[in-house]
Amino acid sequence: MSSLKIFTIGYEGTTVPEFIAALTKAGVERVIDVRALPLSRRPGFSKSPLRAALDEAGIEYVHLKALGTPSEGRSAARAGRHEELERIYAGQLELPEAIGQSAEMLELARERPSALLCMEREPAHCHRTLLLDAVAPDAEVVHLYA
Repeated sequence: MSSLKIFTIGYEGTTVPEFIAALTKAGVERVIDVRALPLSRRPGFSKSPLRAALDEAGIEYVHLKALGTPSEGRSAARAGRHEELERIYAGQLELPEAIGQSAEMLELARERPSALLCMEREPAHCHRTLLLDAVAPDAEVVHLYA
């Protein structure tokens, strides 16, 4: 039984204030962005403005790009081809940079309450669940909704 507790959160359909309120209520002190491309059409969720908003709320921001989904995986996810997403993402996690950043993510999450961030609201349809299943199968996972 692992003592690791890790949160996940997606920002789809929410605002930055609602997002920060959900993190604060849960006691999250660090957001670990696991998007390959930390850009968003939703106002405030691209890397720089998000980092600034989180900093103002006293929440640290870390981006681990290698834990993101490659372009073809994002296309599969958008099309609802989840088995294809799983196969592509499993390959991503075998890359040396992803292996290193997986270890870094676990260390960061052990240091202080942390939430994995991605766009997808529903964790069952998101690579952040695949990531945790692969590298932290015994962790206590808490999905937050803003």
